[in-house]
Amino acid sequence: MQTAKGNVLLPVSRILLVEDDTHHCHLLETSLRQEGFDVIACLDGLEALNCARSMPAQARDTAFDLMILDRTLPRLNGLDVCRLLRQEGNYIPIVMMSEQADEHDKVIGLELGADEYLSKPFSNRILIARCRALLRYCQAIYQPKNPAKVLKFKDLALYLEECRATLSEQELQLSPKEFALLREFLQSRGRILSRDNLLERVWGDDYYGDTKTVDVHIRWLRQKLECDPSNPEYITTLRGFGYRLG
Repeated sequence: MQTAKGNVLLPVSRILLVEDDTHHCHLLETSLRQEGFDVIACLDGLEALNCARSMPAQARDTAFDLMILDRTLPRLNGLDVCRLLRQEGNYIPIVMMSEQADEHDKVIGLELGADEYLSKPFSNRILIARCRALLRYCQAIYQPKNPAKVLKFKDLALYLEECRATLSEQELQLSPKEFALLREFLQSRGRILSRDNLLERVWGDDYYGDTKTVDVHIRWLRQKLECDPSNPEYITTLRGFGYRLG
């Protein structure tokens, strides 16, 4: 979908909103639409999963650009929705909402594939700002400054123009943040990158979480890159300093 601004057509971001509280869902949907987003709302997890499956990320004209997902849902909870989508290779950016605000719960949500985690209550302005920041980030990932460049290390190759990666000529299924992390490591080959370095380069100034999310995403990358993730050959840990490629 596109909207006109002057004589220029601008793309409208399509959001899948999943919230079982009908009143809260209506308020969020109204706020998002007022900010120019196209919104489809679901009231339970199974409906949301089927909706996301029906509009896969590969179908660019109909795909959802972002999902706002409540953690506690009927039929299928938000954590399971997130886990199943990631297992199926659907890397739609996910902002998870939850009334559970302790660190352990946030880590679980992030480990299962959420890109952002908001603890209730929060203002609609904060939610919209986080959504916009995540959308900007994903747009930047898929519009590299040097689109013709291919980054390589051993049998690992990152194709910036096509936003894809291969290992031993086999396609890797990477989320936007995993792709960005791998790009940073390949561009900084041999250099130590601290968690703060990676947060700044990959998550940007709009991210207000803690550095644990870096460790979570590194763990995911290792599971996809390494024969033995507990004894990594690609992304190694230098305790007290950070991570390094090779």
